[in-house]
Amino acid sequence: MKKFLKLLGFLVVGGILFLVIAGFALHKSLPEGESGPTADAMAKKMLTALNVEAYRNTRFLEWSFRDGAYQYKWDRWQSKVDISWKDFTVKLNLKHPEKSLAMRQKEVLTGEKAEQLIAKALKSFNNDSFWLVAHYKVFDSGTSRTLVTMENGQKGLLVTYMEGGTTPGDSYLWLMNDKGFPKAYQMWVDIIPIGGLEASWDDWTTTESGAFLPTTHRLGPMTIDMGSVRGY
Repeated sequence: MKKFLKLLGFLVVGGILFLVIAGFALHKSLPEGESGPTADAMAKKMLTALNVEAYRNTRFLEWSFRDGAYQYKWDRWQSKVDISWKDFTVKLNLKHPEKSLAMRQKEVLTGEKAEQLIAKALKSFNNDSFWLVAHYKVFDSGTSRTLVTMENGQKGLLVTYMEGGTTPGDSYLWLMNDKGFPKAYQMWVDIIPIGGLEASWDDWTTTESGAFLPTTHRLGPMTIDMGSVRGY
């Protein structure tokens, strides 16, 4: 038994060491580039390729996240979101969070439990909606844009969010095709210690409203499925 525990401890330490070394190997420093009109022009090119006017005219967005565990219906014009998971539903009011409502099945909850569920719903919405519409948020309030020349000579658009959301200060380097349509971004975010990890934006759908939205992402060996995506 002692030999087994010693071997197990060696394997655990070795595994941790491997992950640390792999993390250092994958880590990239936040790139520098040129801000101002050239970066803004790249951002506008991307929005044009994405038919941003159709997105602006889209009132409702529906999708799911985390293998369908979280279901969303977002009324963008009213700034309200219905979020459901397990036997909970939160009717989230983005402009006036104090007016949000938390329920277990059909029972309206109050007090600390309701506050905890509303806070959890807001945090989940901030993360999960970003994977759906981040490509339309490059001119959001509190953002900065930088045009980056990468090692292969291609141009990328680095967008940094200095306010809003759950983790202000996060940065995303958009990679696009020649027409400005996004295909992936690299991330420098607070919750991931390895900078520059790349996530693809795949399987785009043209919604009923004409907006372009992704239905899957690939992040290393993991696939993020956005479920049945709708915009109308």
